[in-house]
Amino acid sequence: MALVEAGLDRPRWLSRWTQEHLRVLFFSLGKIARAPLAAGLTALVIGIALALPAGLYVAVSNLSRIGYSWQESLQISLFLKDTVASSRGEALARELRNAAGVATTTYISREQSMVEFRELSGFGEALDLLQDNPLPAVIAVTPEPRQSKAEVQALLERLSSLPEVDLAKLDQQWMERLYAVLAIAERAVGIIALLLGLAVMVIIGNTIRLDVEARREEIEVMKLIGAPSSFVRRPFLYSGFWFGFGGGLIAWLLVAVGTALLEVPTAELAALYGSNERLIGLSPRDGLSLVLAGIVLGWAGAFVTVTRRIAEIEPK
Repeated sequence: MALVEAGLDRPRWLSRWTQEHLRVLFFSLGKIARAPLAAGLTALVIGIALALPAGLYVAVSNLSRIGYSWQESLQISLFLKDTVASSRGEALARELRNAAGVATTTYISREQSMVEFRELSGFGEALDLLQDNPLPAVIAVTPEPRQSKAEVQALLERLSSLPEVDLAKLDQQWMERLYAVLAIAERAVGIIALLLGLAVMVIIGNTIRLDVEARREEIEVMKLIGAPSSFVRRPFLYSGFWFGFGGGLIAWLLVAVGTALLEVPTAELAALYGSNERLIGLSPRDGLSLVLAGIVLGWAGAFVTVTRRIAEIEPK
């Protein structure tokens, strides 16, 4: 009342809530800093557990990126009808060059097809016995890179419906096998990340449990004077926050170091295959997501453990 009469207002609820949480946040950090070795080892174990799925994610992402770059070797072969003249076939190839989803086109006439078949097949003398050229004219269409399987399939169906086309064929069986392997690898990374995430929660939960036992008498006193469970639980939750935060940063650093160590040999291996692909590590967004995942796991592990342990502690 005196505050109101003096022209002063009480602190707002949000301000009080923020001040209290900031106080506990830095209090828990100071408590961890008083035992740096134990806290550092805990954060290191959490970082290693988080770095394993993050490293696998980087590997799968790079393999997927290389797989998409190999799409440039995909070709759709459009076998034209025998009634289509060469001039019309060349014009159609030029028209398709500007179509959506098409990178380049190459027109191969019936005569060119026969010459190539004669050189590659070894049946030159047998082909001389033929009165007519049985091979059709072909338009080789290279789809634009970075297209999904569905987009390439839609392009194939669209080209096969052209009136001049007798048959459209896309040889992408090897690409489908690669994508199937990558799909399995991505699912495996998800499973490993889930299991190691649970392991992180167990590690943090065990650390918090020891901290709760060390402060058992203090908790009993707080409960005896009527402190709510949220108040008692808050310092331990922020301890879990700091463990998860530190573990996430360590995991990001480990993945970055591993990527840097593998970058040169990976580039040398790619050069042997005539490729200029480079190993790409975690992006800033992925790195921040990794740190956020560590914070969430740390908070969740601390919450589950401290809620159960505090419920079991009763003032004597």
